[in-house]
Amino acid sequence: MNSRTTAVGAAVSVIGAALLLAGCGGTPAEDGSPTSSIAATQFASAPATLTPSIIGQAEKHHTAVLARALTGTTLDEKQWIVLNQVGEPVERAAHINRVAGLTRWSPAEVETALDALLAKALLTNTPDGRLEPTAAGTAVVSRVRAESGAIVNAAYSAVAPEDLATAARVLTAITARMGQELAHG
Repeated sequence: MNSRTTAVGAAVSVIGAALLLAGCGGTPAEDGSPTSSIAATQFASAPATLTPSIIGQAEKHHTAVLARALTGTTLDEKQWIVLNQVGEPVERAAHINRVAGLTRWSPAEVETALDALLAKALLTNTPDGRLEPTAAGTAVVSRVRAESGAIVNAAYSAVAPEDLATAARVLTAITARMGQELAHG
């Protein structure tokens, strides 16, 4: 595998990592081939190494995909991530701490988004005091995942599965190291 392939895989994996927070998964094409001439051109012209610029560009593209999928929902990115990460009923403080850790947002920011979701009746409190999505919340999650997932799947289909696995390992290591550095300062 060459360094250009790895760099493209890393850039696409950043979108996937971010969409993990968004609740979407990508599935590469079985043969790993690009699905369009645009993908093939971008694949061939990738920089020789992973840089913060590449990661930033991938993040901005992810944000645009998510913004498009959130159109008409009244949710912002923070509310979406807080809603999407609930899944099974969860204790409020544990959910706030988990999302804050995943996103590097303050617990107060997560709590504000959570309170907005409760006010919009997309989340509710169970009788035992846990949070869970309402039927409306579940419907929003399904719609946003489907819409953004279609775009992510198209992006992932341009990269071989082995390259995506390498990119995932690299970005996980970089993220862990940055987390350690941020914890010291």
